[in-house]
Amino acid sequence: MTVLESTAIKITNPINGNILYEIDEISDEQAKVHFDKASTVQKQIQAMSVEQRVAEVYKIRDYVIAHSDFILDSIIAETGKARTDAFAAEVFEVTDVIDVYNKLAPKQLKDQKMNWPIFLMEKTSRQFREPLGTVLVITPWNFPFYQVIVPSLMSFLAGNATIVKPSEVTPLKPLWEHFFANSGFMKDAIQVVVGGKETGAKLLALRPDKVHFTGSVNTGRKLMEACSKQLIPIDLELGGKDPSIVFDDVDIDRTVNGIMWGAFTNAGQNCTGIERLYVQEGIYNTLVPKLVELTKRLRTSHPDRNTKSAEDCDVGAVTASFQVKIIEDHIEDALAKGATLLCGGIQEKGSHHIPPTIFENCNHSMKIASEETFGPTLAIMKFKTEEEAIALANDSVYGLSASVWTKDAARGVRVARAIKCGNVCINNHMLNEANPYLPFGGVKDSGIGRFKGEDGLLAFCNLKSVLIDKQGKLIEPQWYPYTESKYKLLYAVMVSWFGKSRNWFKFIANVLPLDGIGNKEKFK
Repeated sequence: MTVLESTAIKITNPINGNILYEIDEISDEQAKVHFDKASTVQKQIQAMSVEQRVAEVYKIRDYVIAHSDFILDSIIAETGKARTDAFAAEVFEVTDVIDVYNKLAPKQLKDQKMNWPIFLMEKTSRQFREPLGTVLVITPWNFPFYQVIVPSLMSFLAGNATIVKPSEVTPLKPLWEHFFANSGFMKDAIQVVVGGKETGAKLLALRPDKVHFTGSVNTGRKLMEACSKQLIPIDLELGGKDPSIVFDDVDIDRTVNGIMWGAFTNAGQNCTGIERLYVQEGIYNTLVPKLVELTKRLRTSHPDRNTKSAEDCDVGAVTASFQVKIIEDHIEDALAKGATLLCGGIQEKGSHHIPPTIFENCNHSMKIASEETFGPTLAIMKFKTEEEAIALANDSVYGLSASVWTKDAARGVRVARAIKCGNVCINNHMLNEANPYLPFGGVKDSGIGRFKGEDGLLAFCNLKSVLIDKQGKLIEPQWYPYTESKYKLLYAVMVSWFGKSRNWFKFIANVLPLDGIGNKEKFK
Protein backbone atom coordinates (compact mmCIF):
# COMPACT_ATOMS: atom_id res chain seq x y z
CA MET A 1 0.00 0.00 0.00
CA THR A 2 1.17 3.52 -0.77
CA VAL A 3 0.14 6.44 1.40
CA LEU A 4 1.31 9.74 -0.02
CA GLU A 5 3.26 12.37 1.86
CA SER A 6 1.68 15.79 1.89
CA THR A 7 2.07 19.38 3.00
CA ALA A 8 -1.12 21.36 2.48
CA ILE A 9 -4.12 20.06 4.45
CA LYS A 10 -3.63 20.20 8.23
CA ILE A 11 -4.98 17.26 10.24
CA THR A 12 -5.78 18.39 13.77
CA ASN A 13 -6.74 16.80 17.06
CA PRO A 14 -10.22 18.18 17.88
CA ILE A 15 -9.72 17.56 21.60
CA ASN A 16 -6.83 19.99 22.04
CA GLY A 17 -6.42 21.62 18.62
CA ASN A 18 -2.89 20.27 18.06
CA ILE A 19 -1.75 19.73 14.47
CA LEU A 20 -1.03 16.02 13.96
CA TYR A 21 0.35 16.03 10.40
CA GLU A 22 -0.33 17.39 6.93
CA ILE A 23 -1.48 15.88 3.65
CA ASP A 24 -1.63 17.15 0.10
CA GLU A 25 -3.45 16.52 -3.15
CA ILE A 26 -2.06 13.92 -5.52
CA SER A 27 -1.04 14.53 -9.13
CA ASP A 28 -2.68 13.06 -12.22
CA GLU A 29 0.34 10.80 -12.65
CA GLN A 30 0.08 9.51 -9.08
CA ALA A 31 -3.62 8.80 -9.54
CA LYS A 32 -2.84 6.74 -12.63
CA VAL A 33 -0.19 4.76 -10.73
CA HIS A 34 -2.83 3.71 -8.21
CA PHE A 35 -5.21 2.60 -10.95
CA ASP A 36 -2.48 0.68 -12.77
CA LYS A 37 -1.67 -1.16 -9.53
CA ALA A 38 -5.35 -1.88 -9.01
CA SER A 39 -5.71 -3.28 -12.52
CA THR A 40 -2.77 -5.62 -11.99
CA VAL A 41 -3.76 -6.88 -8.57
CA GLN A 42 -7.42 -7.30 -9.55
CA LYS A 43 -6.46 -10.07 -11.97
CA GLN A 44 -4.75 -11.84 -9.06
CA ILE A 45 -7.77 -11.37 -6.80
CA GLN A 46 -10.17 -12.69 -9.43
CA ALA A 47 -8.02 -15.77 -9.93
CA MET A 48 -8.33 -16.61 -6.23
CA SER A 49 -11.17 -18.74 -4.94
CA VAL A 50 -13.63 -17.10 -2.57
CA GLU A 51 -12.21 -19.30 0.18
CA GLN A 52 -8.73 -17.90 -0.47
CA ARG A 53 -10.09 -14.37 -0.25
CA VAL A 54 -11.78 -15.27 3.02
CA ALA A 55 -8.43 -16.42 4.40
CA GLU A 56 -6.92 -13.05 3.50
CA VAL A 57 -9.74 -11.17 5.22
CA TYR A 58 -9.24 -13.15 8.42
CA LYS A 59 -5.73 -11.65 8.53
CA ILE A 60 -7.41 -8.26 8.87
CA ARG A 61 -9.46 -9.47 11.81
CA ASP A 62 -6.33 -10.84 13.47
CA TYR A 63 -4.62 -7.50 13.03
CA VAL A 64 -7.56 -5.55 14.48
CA ILE A 65 -7.65 -7.70 17.60
CA ALA A 66 -3.89 -7.59 18.11
CA HIS A 67 -3.60 -3.82 17.58
CA SER A 68 -6.92 -2.58 18.95
CA ASP A 69 -5.32 -0.06 21.33
CA PHE A 70 -3.21 1.45 18.55
CA ILE A 71 -6.26 1.64 16.30
CA LEU A 72 -8.33 3.29 19.04
CA ASP A 73 -5.61 5.82 19.84
CA SER A 74 -5.36 6.72 16.15
CA ILE A 75 -9.12 7.12 15.76
CA ILE A 76 -9.52 9.20 18.92
CA ALA A 77 -6.62 11.50 18.02
CA GLU A 78 -8.32 12.53 14.75
CA THR A 79 -12.01 12.30 15.70
CA GLY A 80 -12.18 13.17 19.38
CA LYS A 81 -14.47 10.20 20.07
CA ALA A 82 -15.12 8.77 23.50
CA ARG A 83 -13.00 5.62 23.75
CA THR A 84 -15.97 3.32 24.26
CA ASP A 85 -17.74 4.85 21.25
CA ALA A 86 -14.68 4.23 19.12
CA PHE A 87 -14.27 0.67 20.37
CA ALA A 88 -17.91 -0.41 19.98
CA ALA A 89 -18.68 1.19 16.61
CA GLU A 90 -15.33 0.94 14.87
CA VAL A 91 -13.21 -1.87 16.32
CA PHE A 92 -15.66 -4.41 17.71
CA GLU A 93 -18.07 -3.86 14.82
CA VAL A 94 -15.35 -4.48 12.24
CA THR A 95 -14.50 -7.87 13.77
CA ASP A 96 -18.19 -8.79 13.80
CA VAL A 97 -18.68 -7.76 10.18
CA ILE A 98 -15.65 -9.72 9.05
CA ASP A 99 -16.96 -12.86 10.75
CA VAL A 100 -20.39 -12.50 9.10
CA TYR A 101 -19.22 -11.73 5.57
CA ASN A 102 -16.59 -14.42 5.58
CA LYS A 103 -19.43 -16.84 6.26
CA LEU A 104 -21.80 -15.31 3.70
CA ALA A 105 -19.34 -14.88 0.85
CA PRO A 106 -18.73 -18.53 -0.16
CA LYS A 107 -22.44 -19.14 -0.47
CA GLN A 108 -23.52 -15.82 -1.96
CA LEU A 109 -20.71 -15.39 -4.46
CA LYS A 110 -20.74 -18.84 -6.04
CA ASP A 111 -22.51 -19.46 -9.35
CA GLN A 112 -26.24 -19.75 -8.85
CA LYS A 113 -28.59 -22.23 -10.53
CA MET A 114 -31.70 -20.34 -11.60
CA ASN A 115 -35.26 -21.45 -12.23
CA TRP A 116 -36.79 -21.40 -15.68
CA PRO A 117 -40.23 -21.18 -17.31
CA ILE A 118 -41.80 -24.31 -18.74
CA PHE A 119 -40.95 -23.30 -22.31
CA LEU A 120 -37.24 -23.38 -21.49
CA MET A 121 -37.36 -26.66 -19.61
CA GLU A 122 -34.79 -28.33 -21.87
CA LYS A 123 -32.26 -25.59 -21.16
CA THR A 124 -30.37 -24.60 -18.00
CA SER A 125 -29.91 -21.14 -16.56
CA ARG A 126 -27.14 -19.83 -14.36
CA GLN A 127 -26.11 -16.59 -12.75
CA PHE A 128 -22.40 -15.86 -12.46
CA ARG A 129 -21.46 -13.43 -9.72
CA GLU A 130 -18.35 -11.83 -11.08
CA PRO A 131 -16.12 -8.94 -9.99
CA LEU A 132 -16.67 -5.46 -11.35
CA GLY A 133 -12.99 -4.57 -11.57
CA THR A 134 -11.73 -1.54 -9.65
CA VAL A 135 -14.00 0.01 -7.04
CA LEU A 136 -13.54 3.55 -5.70
CA VAL A 137 -14.70 3.94 -2.09
CA ILE A 138 -15.07 7.49 -0.74
CA THR A 139 -15.57 7.59 3.01
CA PRO A 140 -16.78 10.13 5.62
CA TRP A 141 -14.96 11.59 8.60
CA ASN A 142 -17.25 10.36 11.39
CA PHE A 143 -16.33 6.63 11.26
CA PRO A 144 -12.96 6.73 9.52
CA PHE A 145 -11.86 3.17 10.32
CA TYR A 146 -15.10 1.22 9.93
CA GLN A 147 -16.15 3.01 6.74
CA VAL A 148 -12.84 2.22 5.07
CA ILE A 149 -12.54 -1.39 6.17
CA VAL A 150 -16.07 -2.74 5.68
CA PRO A 151 -16.88 -1.72 2.07
CA SER A 152 -13.30 -2.45 1.03
CA LEU A 153 -13.42 -5.99 2.38
CA MET A 154 -16.84 -6.59 0.84
CA SER A 155 -15.44 -5.38 -2.47
CA PHE A 156 -12.39 -7.62 -2.08
CA LEU A 157 -14.46 -10.69 -1.25
CA ALA A 158 -16.40 -10.08 -4.47
CA GLY A 159 -13.11 -10.15 -6.39
CA ASN A 160 -12.43 -6.44 -6.91
CA ALA A 161 -9.43 -4.24 -6.34
CA THR A 162 -10.33 -1.23 -4.20
CA ILE A 163 -9.05 2.33 -4.02
CA VAL A 164 -10.19 4.24 -0.95
CA LYS A 165 -10.23 8.02 -0.67
CA PRO A 166 -10.84 8.75 3.02
CA SER A 167 -12.09 12.10 4.23
CA GLU A 168 -9.38 14.72 4.44
CA VAL A 169 -10.74 15.58 7.91
CA THR A 170 -9.82 12.18 9.40
CA PRO A 171 -7.63 10.32 6.87
CA LEU A 172 -5.86 8.17 9.54
CA LYS A 173 -2.70 8.20 7.40
CA PRO A 174 -0.30 6.83 10.09
CA LEU A 175 -2.76 4.07 10.93
CA TRP A 176 -3.10 2.88 7.33
CA GLU A 177 0.66 2.90 6.86
CA HIS A 178 1.02 0.56 9.85
CA PHE A 179 -2.11 -1.43 9.02
CA PHE A 180 -1.12 -2.66 5.58
CA ALA A 181 2.51 -3.08 6.50
CA ASN A 182 1.69 -5.40 9.38
CA SER A 183 -1.61 -7.13 8.64
CA GLY A 184 -0.27 -9.63 6.12
CA PHE A 185 -3.01 -8.61 3.70
CA MET A 186 -2.35 -8.81 -0.03
CA LYS A 187 -0.27 -5.91 -1.31
CA ASP A 188 -2.23 -3.30 -3.30
CA ALA A 189 -5.55 -5.16 -3.01
CA ILE A 190 -6.80 -2.15 -1.06
CA GLN A 191 -5.02 1.17 -1.61
CA VAL A 192 -5.74 4.11 0.68
CA VAL A 193 -5.06 7.38 -1.11
CA VAL A 194 -5.14 10.43 1.17
CA GLY A 195 -5.92 13.88 -0.14
CA GLY A 196 -8.71 16.40 -0.53
CA LYS A 197 -11.42 17.09 -3.09
CA GLU A 198 -8.97 17.35 -5.99
CA THR A 199 -7.63 13.89 -5.20
CA GLY A 200 -11.15 12.47 -5.27
CA ALA A 201 -11.84 14.15 -8.61
CA LYS A 202 -8.63 12.79 -10.16
CA LEU A 203 -9.41 9.26 -9.06
CA LEU A 204 -12.96 9.53 -10.38
CA ALA A 205 -11.72 10.84 -13.73
CA LEU A 206 -9.88 7.54 -14.32
CA ARG A 207 -13.27 5.81 -14.45
CA PRO A 208 -13.51 3.20 -11.74
CA ASP A 209 -15.97 0.38 -12.38
CA LYS A 210 -18.08 1.45 -9.39
CA VAL A 211 -18.19 4.19 -6.76
CA HIS A 212 -19.34 3.60 -3.19
CA PHE A 213 -19.85 6.89 -1.37
CA THR A 214 -20.84 7.72 2.19
CA GLY A 215 -21.18 11.36 3.11
CA SER A 216 -23.23 14.51 2.74
CA VAL A 217 -26.16 15.06 0.40
CA ASN A 218 -24.47 17.95 -1.42
CA THR A 219 -21.31 15.96 -2.15
CA GLY A 220 -23.41 12.94 -3.10
CA ARG A 221 -25.30 14.99 -5.69
CA LYS A 222 -22.06 16.26 -7.21
CA LEU A 223 -20.60 12.76 -7.36
CA MET A 224 -23.73 11.34 -8.93
CA GLU A 225 -23.66 14.04 -11.59
CA ALA A 226 -20.00 13.32 -12.33
CA CYS A 227 -20.63 9.56 -12.44
CA SER A 228 -23.61 9.98 -14.76
CA LYS A 229 -21.41 11.62 -17.39
CA GLN A 230 -19.26 8.47 -17.51
CA LEU A 231 -22.10 6.01 -16.74
CA ILE A 232 -20.31 4.83 -13.61
CA PRO A 233 -22.64 3.01 -11.19
CA ILE A 234 -22.70 4.59 -7.74
CA ASP A 235 -24.15 3.77 -4.33
CA LEU A 236 -24.95 6.74 -2.11
CA GLU A 237 -25.31 6.54 1.64
CA LEU A 238 -26.18 10.11 2.58
CA GLY A 239 -27.52 12.13 5.49
CA GLY A 240 -30.45 11.75 7.82
CA LYS A 241 -32.70 13.62 10.22
CA ASP A 242 -33.84 10.57 12.06
CA PRO A 243 -37.11 10.64 14.00
CA SER A 244 -37.92 8.68 17.13
CA ILE A 245 -41.58 8.17 18.12
CA VAL A 246 -42.42 7.38 21.74
CA PHE A 247 -45.92 6.18 22.61
CA ASP A 248 -47.42 6.53 26.07
CA ASP A 249 -47.33 2.81 26.96
CA VAL A 250 -43.53 2.50 27.18
CA ASP A 251 -41.30 1.70 30.11
CA ILE A 252 -40.03 5.21 30.73
CA ASP A 253 -36.69 4.35 32.34
CA ARG A 254 -35.62 2.00 29.55
CA THR A 255 -36.89 4.30 26.82
CA VAL A 256 -35.18 7.39 28.22
CA ASN A 257 -31.84 5.59 28.42
CA GLY A 258 -32.20 4.28 24.88
CA ILE A 259 -33.12 7.68 23.46
CA MET A 260 -30.27 9.38 25.29
CA TRP A 261 -27.76 6.97 23.76
CA GLY A 262 -29.38 7.14 20.32
CA ALA A 263 -29.16 10.93 20.32
CA PHE A 264 -25.72 11.57 21.84
CA THR A 265 -23.46 8.61 21.09
CA ASN A 266 -20.47 9.70 19.00
CA ALA A 267 -21.45 13.26 19.97
CA GLY A 268 -24.46 12.94 17.69
CA GLN A 269 -22.24 12.57 14.63
CA ASN A 270 -24.21 9.67 13.20
CA CYS A 271 -26.39 9.79 10.12
CA THR A 272 -28.69 7.40 12.00
CA GLY A 273 -28.65 9.22 15.34
CA ILE A 274 -31.90 10.56 16.84
CA GLU A 275 -32.30 14.23 15.97
CA ARG A 276 -36.09 14.52 16.23
CA LEU A 277 -38.02 13.13 19.21
CA TYR A 278 -41.83 12.91 19.14
CA VAL A 279 -43.39 12.09 22.53
CA GLN A 280 -47.06 11.27 23.01
CA GLU A 281 -48.72 13.86 25.23
CA GLY A 282 -49.82 11.34 27.92
CA ILE A 283 -46.23 10.79 29.13
CA TYR A 284 -44.60 13.98 27.86
CA ASN A 285 -44.41 15.68 31.26
CA THR A 286 -42.91 12.56 32.82
CA LEU A 287 -40.49 11.43 30.14
CA VAL A 288 -38.96 14.75 29.12
CA PRO A 289 -37.84 15.88 32.62
CA LYS A 290 -36.36 12.40 33.21
CA LEU A 291 -34.49 12.60 29.91
CA VAL A 292 -33.11 16.04 30.75
CA GLU A 293 -32.09 14.95 34.25
CA LEU A 294 -30.10 11.96 32.99
CA THR A 295 -28.60 13.89 30.07
CA LYS A 296 -27.14 16.47 32.46
CA ARG A 297 -25.19 13.65 34.12
CA LEU A 298 -23.33 12.73 30.94
CA ARG A 299 -19.63 13.56 31.02
CA THR A 300 -18.71 15.85 28.13
CA SER A 301 -15.37 15.94 26.37
CA HIS A 302 -12.78 18.50 27.48
CA PRO A 303 -9.23 19.45 26.37
CA ASP A 304 -7.49 17.60 29.23
CA ARG A 305 -9.15 14.20 28.74
CA ASN A 306 -7.35 10.97 29.48
CA THR A 307 -8.19 9.32 26.17
CA LYS A 308 -6.53 6.06 27.24
CA SER A 309 -9.32 5.49 29.75
CA ALA A 310 -12.63 3.87 28.81
CA GLU A 311 -14.22 6.31 31.25
CA ASP A 312 -12.62 9.45 29.84
CA CYS A 313 -16.04 10.81 28.86
CA ASP A 314 -19.50 9.77 27.67
CA VAL A 315 -19.88 12.33 24.88
CA GLY A 316 -16.77 12.98 22.81
CA ALA A 317 -15.70 16.05 20.92
CA VAL A 318 -17.20 17.32 17.68
CA THR A 319 -14.64 16.32 15.06
CA ALA A 320 -14.73 19.03 12.40
CA SER A 321 -14.56 22.80 12.83
CA PHE A 322 -17.11 23.34 10.05
CA GLN A 323 -19.50 21.00 11.87
CA VAL A 324 -19.15 23.04 15.06
CA LYS A 325 -20.34 26.09 13.11
CA ILE A 326 -23.38 24.21 11.76
CA ILE A 327 -24.34 23.01 15.24
CA GLU A 328 -23.98 26.52 16.66
CA ASP A 329 -26.08 27.95 13.82
CA HIS A 330 -28.86 25.43 14.48
CA ILE A 331 -28.84 26.16 18.22
CA GLU A 332 -28.99 29.92 17.64
CA ASP A 333 -31.76 29.51 15.06
CA ALA A 334 -33.84 27.40 17.48
CA LEU A 335 -33.51 30.01 20.23
CA ALA A 336 -34.39 32.83 17.85
CA LYS A 337 -37.55 31.01 16.72
CA GLY A 338 -38.86 30.33 20.22
CA ALA A 339 -37.54 26.89 21.18
CA THR A 340 -36.89 26.32 24.88
CA LEU A 341 -33.38 25.20 25.84
CA LEU A 342 -33.62 22.47 28.50
CA CYS A 343 -29.93 21.66 28.83
CA GLY A 344 -26.61 22.16 27.08
CA GLY A 345 -26.29 24.87 24.48
CA ILE A 346 -23.26 26.87 23.36
CA GLN A 347 -20.83 27.08 26.26
CA GLU A 348 -17.86 28.52 24.39
CA LYS A 349 -18.12 29.80 20.82
CA GLY A 350 -16.09 27.67 18.42
CA SER A 351 -15.36 24.96 20.98
CA HIS A 352 -15.38 21.34 19.82
CA HIS A 353 -16.59 20.32 23.29
CA ILE A 354 -20.36 20.81 22.97
CA PRO A 355 -22.49 19.32 25.76
CA PRO A 356 -25.62 17.30 24.98
CA THR A 357 -28.27 19.86 24.09
CA ILE A 358 -32.04 19.38 24.32
CA PHE A 359 -34.79 21.71 23.07
CA GLU A 360 -38.56 21.58 23.48
CA ASN A 361 -41.32 23.73 21.95
CA CYS A 362 -39.78 22.98 18.58
CA ASN A 363 -41.38 22.95 15.16
CA HIS A 364 -40.30 22.04 11.64
CA SER A 365 -39.57 25.64 10.68
CA MET A 366 -36.46 25.41 12.85
CA LYS A 367 -33.18 24.10 11.46
CA ILE A 368 -32.75 21.98 14.59
CA ALA A 369 -35.88 20.03 13.57
CA SER A 370 -35.56 19.99 9.78
CA GLU A 371 -31.90 20.14 8.68
CA GLU A 372 -29.24 17.59 9.53
CA THR A 373 -27.43 18.96 12.59
CA PHE A 374 -24.97 16.10 13.02
CA GLY A 375 -24.13 16.99 16.57
CA PRO A 376 -25.20 16.36 20.19
CA THR A 377 -28.61 18.02 19.88
CA LEU A 378 -32.18 16.80 20.24
CA ALA A 379 -35.39 18.59 19.23
CA ILE A 380 -38.46 17.39 21.17
CA MET A 381 -42.05 17.74 19.94
CA LYS A 382 -45.38 16.53 21.32
CA PHE A 383 -48.04 14.51 19.47
CA LYS A 384 -51.53 13.18 20.21
CA THR A 385 -52.35 10.39 17.76
CA GLU A 386 -50.49 7.68 15.87
CA GLU A 387 -51.44 9.33 12.57
CA GLU A 388 -50.01 12.66 13.71
CA ALA A 389 -46.75 11.03 14.77
CA ILE A 390 -46.35 9.30 11.40
CA ALA A 391 -47.05 12.55 9.54
CA LEU A 392 -44.45 14.40 11.61
CA ALA A 393 -41.85 11.66 11.11
CA ASN A 394 -42.40 11.71 7.34
CA ASP A 395 -42.27 15.51 7.12
CA SER A 396 -38.63 15.51 6.04
CA VAL A 397 -36.54 15.40 2.89
CA TYR A 398 -34.58 12.61 4.57
CA GLY A 399 -35.48 8.96 4.96
CA LEU A 400 -32.60 7.02 6.45
CA SER A 401 -33.55 5.59 9.85
CA ALA A 402 -36.20 5.86 12.55
CA SER A 403 -37.26 4.25 15.80
CA VAL A 404 -40.61 3.45 17.38
CA TRP A 405 -41.03 2.86 21.11
CA THR A 406 -44.14 1.01 22.32
CA LYS A 407 -45.24 -2.12 24.19
CA ASP A 408 -47.88 -2.74 21.52
CA ALA A 409 -46.07 -5.02 19.07
CA ALA A 410 -48.70 -4.64 16.35
CA ARG A 411 -48.54 -0.87 16.57
CA GLY A 412 -44.76 -0.96 16.44
CA VAL A 413 -44.78 -2.90 13.18
CA ARG A 414 -47.64 -0.81 11.76
CA VAL A 415 -45.84 2.46 12.40
CA ALA A 416 -42.53 1.03 11.16
CA ARG A 417 -44.22 0.21 7.84
CA ALA A 418 -45.72 3.70 7.61
CA ILE A 419 -42.49 5.64 8.13
CA LYS A 420 -40.78 6.44 4.82
CA CYS A 421 -37.20 5.39 5.42
CA GLY A 422 -34.77 2.55 4.83
CA ASN A 423 -34.30 1.30 8.39
CA VAL A 424 -36.48 1.14 11.51
CA CYS A 425 -35.78 -0.07 15.04
CA ILE A 426 -38.66 -0.96 17.35
CA ASN A 427 -37.84 -0.31 21.03
CA ASN A 428 -34.24 0.46 20.21
CA HIS A 429 -32.33 2.77 17.92
CA MET A 430 -29.57 2.55 15.35
CA LEU A 431 -28.97 -1.17 15.80
CA ASN A 432 -29.89 -1.93 12.18
CA GLU A 433 -26.31 -0.92 11.44
CA ALA A 434 -25.05 -3.40 14.03
CA ASN A 435 -26.58 -6.36 12.17
CA PRO A 436 -24.36 -7.14 9.16
CA TYR A 437 -27.04 -9.46 7.77
CA LEU A 438 -29.42 -6.52 7.25
CA PRO A 439 -29.11 -4.35 4.14
CA PHE A 440 -28.60 -0.69 5.00
CA GLY A 441 -29.55 2.42 3.05
CA GLY A 442 -32.06 5.20 2.74
CA VAL A 443 -34.77 6.75 0.59
CA LYS A 444 -35.44 10.33 -0.52
CA ASP A 445 -32.38 12.53 0.12
CA SER A 446 -30.79 9.85 2.29
CA GLY A 447 -29.37 7.94 -0.61
CA ILE A 448 -29.58 5.31 -3.33
CA GLY A 449 -28.71 1.62 -3.12
CA ARG A 450 -28.17 -0.78 -0.26
CA PHE A 451 -25.02 -1.56 1.67
CA LYS A 452 -24.30 -4.64 3.80
CA GLY A 453 -26.24 -7.87 3.96
CA GLU A 454 -26.48 -10.22 1.00
CA ASP A 455 -27.64 -7.29 -1.13
CA GLY A 456 -24.51 -5.37 -0.17
CA LEU A 457 -22.18 -8.16 -1.25
CA LEU A 458 -23.97 -8.49 -4.58
CA ALA A 459 -23.73 -4.74 -5.11
CA PHE A 460 -20.00 -5.26 -5.70
CA CYS A 461 -20.67 -7.89 -8.36
CA ASN A 462 -21.59 -8.06 -12.01
CA LEU A 463 -24.60 -10.38 -12.01
CA LYS A 464 -24.10 -12.17 -15.31
CA SER A 465 -27.03 -14.22 -16.61
CA VAL A 466 -26.12 -17.32 -18.61
CA LEU A 467 -28.46 -19.68 -20.48
CA ILE A 468 -27.05 -23.01 -21.63
CA ASP A 469 -28.60 -24.94 -24.50
CA LYS A 470 -27.67 -28.24 -26.08
CA GLN A 471 -25.77 -28.37 -29.35
CA GLY A 472 -28.29 -30.68 -31.00
CA LYS A 473 -30.10 -30.65 -34.31
CA LEU A 474 -33.33 -29.05 -33.11
CA ILE A 475 -34.13 -25.77 -34.82
CA GLU A 476 -36.13 -23.52 -32.51
CA PRO A 477 -39.69 -22.78 -33.64
CA GLN A 478 -39.23 -19.03 -33.03
CA TRP A 479 -36.26 -18.87 -35.41
CA TYR A 480 -36.58 -17.86 -39.05
CA PRO A 481 -38.50 -18.21 -41.28
CA TYR A 482 -41.70 -16.81 -39.80
CA THR A 483 -44.68 -18.79 -41.09
CA GLU A 484 -48.40 -18.81 -40.56
CA SER A 485 -48.39 -22.30 -39.03
CA LYS A 486 -45.66 -21.37 -36.51
CA TYR A 487 -47.62 -18.29 -35.51
CA LYS A 488 -50.85 -20.23 -34.98
CA LEU A 489 -49.14 -22.90 -32.89
CA LEU A 490 -47.38 -20.31 -30.69
CA TYR A 491 -50.65 -18.47 -30.17
CA ALA A 492 -52.52 -21.68 -29.33
CA VAL A 493 -49.85 -22.69 -26.79
CA MET A 494 -50.04 -19.25 -25.11
CA VAL A 495 -53.84 -19.36 -24.79
CA SER A 496 -53.95 -22.97 -23.54
CA TRP A 497 -51.25 -22.38 -20.91
CA PHE A 498 -51.77 -18.77 -19.77
CA GLY A 499 -55.48 -18.36 -20.40
CA LYS A 500 -58.09 -17.94 -17.69
CA SER A 501 -58.51 -21.69 -17.47
CA ARG A 502 -55.45 -23.81 -18.20
CA ASN A 503 -56.29 -26.50 -20.72
CA TRP A 504 -53.75 -29.33 -20.48
CA PHE A 505 -55.23 -31.27 -23.39
CA LYS A 506 -55.00 -28.34 -25.83
CA PHE A 507 -51.60 -27.38 -24.47
CA ILE A 508 -50.09 -30.83 -25.13
CA ALA A 509 -51.84 -31.05 -28.48
CA ASN A 510 -50.14 -27.81 -29.61
CA VAL A 511 -46.79 -27.91 -27.82
CA LEU A 512 -45.78 -31.31 -29.23
CA PRO A 513 -45.95 -30.28 -32.90
CA LEU A 514 -44.32 -26.95 -31.94
CA ASP A 515 -41.15 -28.84 -30.94
CA GLY A 516 -40.67 -30.13 -34.42
CA ILE A 517 -42.00 -27.38 -36.60
CA GLY A 518 -38.66 -25.53 -36.62
CA ASN A 519 -37.01 -28.45 -38.36
CA LYS A 520 -40.00 -28.90 -40.67
CA GLU A 521 -40.26 -25.24 -41.68
CA LYS A 522 -36.69 -24.01 -41.89
CA PHE A 523 -34.28 -22.38 -44.25
CA LYS A 524 -32.51 -25.02 -46.32
